[in-house]
Amino acid sequence: MAGPSGGRRSGLGRRIAPHVPEAGRVIAGTARGIRLLAPGPGTRPLADRVKQTLFAILEPELPGAVVLDLFAGSGAAGIEALSRGAQSAVFVEKDAGAARVIAENLRRTRLAGPRVAVVRGDVLRWLARDSASRPSFDIVLVDPPYSEGDLLNATLERLGGTGPGLLAADARVVAKHFWRGRPAARIGLLASERERRFGETALTFYRRIEGPLEIEEGE
Repeated sequence: MAGPSGGRRSGLGRRIAPHVPEAGRVIAGTARGIRLLAPGPGTRPLADRVKQTLFAILEPELPGAVVLDLFAGSGAAGIEALSRGAQSAVFVEKDAGAARVIAENLRRTRLAGPRVAVVRGDVLRWLARDSASRPSFDIVLVDPPYSEGDLLNATLERLGGTGPGLLAADARVVAKHFWRGRPAARIGLLASERERRFGETALTFYRRIEGPLEIEEGE
């Protein structure tokens, strides 16, 4: 619904500016082709090439999956997962403006509803909370600012150190990061399975396991 200034109201009841930068499009699924808003010019959107590779790898595990999108930004990763058949998703984002954009993008894609939640809050604090009231997540997407490598490592350590509850037994965790800031191959119960690089951007794929795992590398 348009407000008096021409902006639109988000699902959180706040206006979205009429000329917000875009964060690309949904590539496949029920929301295919819909363009997403970005929180602002300072954000680093999930490029189509990166998104295509990410979801080509995750595709077999998406139907019915419970997804957690950390440092969600525009919500593009979690929205792509929902569009491709994920059962539900939780988006955690500290910035209030970005949280409103996520809500607006969910509305645009017609994916808003009881199966999604947008949490405005600090990721590490949210992860530290008692997980008894939360679902077990099958897929976790982690995308902190590239300049905050310590934050990426702290988040992976928190995920890798969780007992039963937060992560499903065979959960997949994907970290997006600056290629020189590659996280460790083994972090608690998380073991790296593969890595994909796209210029300055890299994706490291982890699996929650109990034993050792061979690492596959690729460009």
